[in-house]
Amino acid sequence: MPLPRPSSRVPRSSFSKNLPLLNLFAGLKMALFPMAIITLFWKDQIGLSLTEILLLQAIFSVATLVMEYPSGYLSDRLGYRFTLHLACLLGIAGWTVYTFAGSFAGVLLAEILLGVSYAFISGADTALLYETLRQSNREEEYARHDGRMTAWAQSGEAAGALFAGVLYAWAPLLPFIIQIGVWVAALLVCRGLKEPPGEEAPQHSSHLGEAWRIARMALLDRPEIRWSLILTALLGLATFYPVWLIQPYMQAQSVPLAWFGPIWAVANLTVSAGSLLSHRLLYHTGPRGMVLLCLLLVCAGYLGLGLSHAIWGFAFYFLMTLMRGIQGPFFRHCIQKQSRRYERASILSLKSLLFRLGFVVTGPGVGLFADHFGLHATMLALGAAMTLPLIPVSIYFLKSTRGL
Repeated sequence: MPLPRPSSRVPRSSFSKNLPLLNLFAGLKMALFPMAIITLFWKDQIGLSLTEILLLQAIFSVATLVMEYPSGYLSDRLGYRFTLHLACLLGIAGWTVYTFAGSFAGVLLAEILLGVSYAFISGADTALLYETLRQSNREEEYARHDGRMTAWAQSGEAAGALFAGVLYAWAPLLPFIIQIGVWVAALLVCRGLKEPPGEEAPQHSSHLGEAWRIARMALLDRPEIRWSLILTALLGLATFYPVWLIQPYMQAQSVPLAWFGPIWAVANLTVSAGSLLSHRLLYHTGPRGMVLLCLLLVCAGYLGLGLSHAIWGFAFYFLMTLMRGIQGPFFRHCIQKQSRRYERASILSLKSLLFRLGFVVTGPGVGLFADHFGLHATMLALGAAMTLPLIPVSIYFLKSTRGL
């Protein structure tokens, strides 16, 4: 029998405090001080090859993948606030392990802890945002507030990245030590969140049976949800490979190390700008225009990175980060509108599960290809490989979601 949802006697007006707290949490969870230099840390301090780095990220994705859907289901049953607290504790543990890591095995343990941490965040924070708005009948404002959360997240990552190169040059472990403090602050922010009252979930024989029912409904029975999930997973993959390739790409182009932090900051600010513009672009272009814009930005980004050999060629990466910002609020709002209270986080976690599964299957191969054929050839190959499935999936998405 499903566990009862936590109840709340807090007046609806008090839930408005969740909005600024969720924005602050988004900024803290993405204030990743090591991110702008982590590929260099793996290569130069740990001694990993690009194949090992992509394998490491595939294992990270496996850890996230294993917990992704169960964490979403637990969020729906035990509460979003509970899972966010657990995610923060796992994040603190993961970054602490990093400060002691000296080999592939040590980094692997840290990445597994962080992967599980982000699995517990996935779906819980955005579902909490939607339910907070629903308490005052403001669901239609979701895309705007989701865009603000994304803007806070990317601004946090930009702030963390700004001086990452300088901190790394001073002491390679310093960004990781600072990161532990960031996650302690995130835990304190979560303590101020309030859980909206839940709805009674349908009675089923077991939690496993209910989890399977939700997955089957989303992936098989509801085409509008299925194609929304698949399209967002593909677009996520399209922007995820360059995240791990852009640092060695810039290193090969002789970009000075001191530029790495500011470049990473600009990349995150373009995500932030895209997320803030997302609901306005939707108003002017409609769903068809939004999908077409995302496809064009992916193609242009990969072509530019693959064909340019100038020191400024990394700038084409900004087209892809802009797309990431634009697509996030739009597609998450589609999925939120298609979901019910007691299955919302589960369905959002399925989106991340598909994305992680795609990376687990393809990531190590991309790293191997890059080691053997070079980064420019890899960018061109990825551009072609991503465009081919994106076109038909986009068509199915637009047909199935017409009228939403």
